Amino acid sequence: MRTRLLPAAAVVAAFALWAPDAGAYLKLGTRIGSSVISLKWNALPIRYFITNQDVPGVTAPQLQQAVSTAFATWGAAPDVNLGAEFEGFTGTSPLQNRSETVLGFADRPDLDRVLGSTSFTVDMVSGEIVEADIFFNSIFPWSAAAAGESGRYDVQSIALHEIGHLLGLGHSALGETELRAGGRRVLASEAVMFPIAFSPGSIDQRTLHADDIAGISDVYPDDAIRRRTGSISGRVTKDGSGVAGAHVIAYAPSTGKLVAGFTLSDDGSFVIASLDPGPYVVRVEPLDDADSDSFFDASVHVDANFRPAFYPQLVIVPASGTSRSVELKVVAK
Repeated sequence: MRTRLLPAAAVVAAFALWAPDAGAYLKLGTRIGSSVISLKWNALPIRYFITNQDVPGVTAPQLQQAVSTAFATWGAAPDVNLGAEFEGFTGTSPLQNRSETVLGFADRPDLDRVLGSTSFTVDMVSGEIVEADIFFNSIFPWSAAAAGESGRYDVQSIALHEIGHLLGLGHSALGETELRAGGRRVLASEAVMFPIAFSPGSIDQRTLHADDIAGISDVYPDDAIRRRTGSISGRVTKDGSGVAGAHVIAYAPSTGKLVAGFTLSDDGSFVIASLDPGPYVVRVEPLDDADSDSFFDASVHVDANFRPAFYPQLVIVPASGTSRSVELKVVAK
């Protein structure tokens, strides 16, 4: 049985489903009965087409090069087993339902805060992605310039984010924004999968961060990663009860890397996997400066009414194992 999910995910302009999985990060998924099946490609390499349509600032061949580079960036992450192949140009828009995977520009003035969006055809029994489409909204000014271009959005950066969704990743909350007239402006981000784009002209999101790498290696692991990495597991509680939708961050003092996850159920449990062995500072914070529907579907009852808190001691992550269970206790604001 196959069904169309439209849209699967989007990156919002600088002004600006993830059905959760039981592991770290947010993975895209589909609910079958009482279970949630993570979405991923089983047939590799992923074969894709590019819509043969130019827009001011980006030709179709330039888009193909940006997409090829973005796929290669994800594929070059350590301990990852995936690949993609360009099949050719097509006259078909990514907004048209068809059997091939298509990426290209499309005019969507009704989506005036969406730079790009990803949709899937999914096998509802296995969770296998059988095709996916990405459209880049041509109402925005775009650039394929190597150093970026003032006033234009970098197509390679947005392609890297959307291809992360195409591969099965949801949004990361590792970023900081400030509220301005008309929406939010990104101040800093520690994940390509942060849901809000940097301002036009920026090329800062052409490179994966630790959180992105942990996520993609968890979805498409090679044989070595389970032996090399470990995980942190535990619960977030308030007055003895679990907290759903809390953002839990693991910080490695020795490397400065940040990898985060969420509590995904009412019991407040979480797992952050694909972590390098060693000591970590663990912090929990409410998801109170972003729209929760950018991260969760309606089945998760997000509790943002608590103060940030640290686990009182370093948490040691072993190779090929998990830390002892930690309980992060928070109090209401």
